[in-house]
This record gives sequence, C-alpha cells and structure tokens, in this order.
Amino acid sequence: MNAVNITNMKIEDAVKTITKAIKEDVDFRETYKSNIAMYFKDEVEKSGVHSPNPENHSILMTREMLHKIANKSADNFLDNWCE
Repeated sequence: MNAVNITNMKIEDAVKTITKAIKEDVDFRETYKSNIAMYFKDEVEKSGVHSPNPENHSILMTREMLHKIANKSADNFLDNWCE
C-alpha cells in the first residue's frame, strides 16, 4: 500500500472517530457546536448586520436572535456531518 492510501485511511478513521464522538458524546458535541457558533456569530457582527450597541435601533437582529441562529447553524452543520 502506498503512502497516499495509508494517509487516506488514517484520515478516514479520524473522521469516523470524530463523527462517532459527535453523535455519542454530548460534551464533545457541545464543544464543537460552541466553536462553530462563535465563528458564525463573529462574522455576522463583523458584517454590520448586528450592532453591539443596545441603543442602536437600526439593529436587524438582537443578540438573543443572533445567539439562537448561530447555535442552530452549528447544530445543522454537525447533523449534516454525521449523516
């Protein structure tokens, strides 16, 4: 077996292990979810769709809405990964 196939098998095994952990370990899944959600949230805030200033009434979404959307997005990502 050449090095590329060995490397691919190692990657395949790693993905299977991570997928299994996401499905079965609630704390592991929550860690991944939190990280994915925060990257999404940070990007939304950088885009200007959301203002950190609570006095700005032109905000298109509240922090609570952003938090829910970010977590739902992370859940959807993980669910699709685990299919």
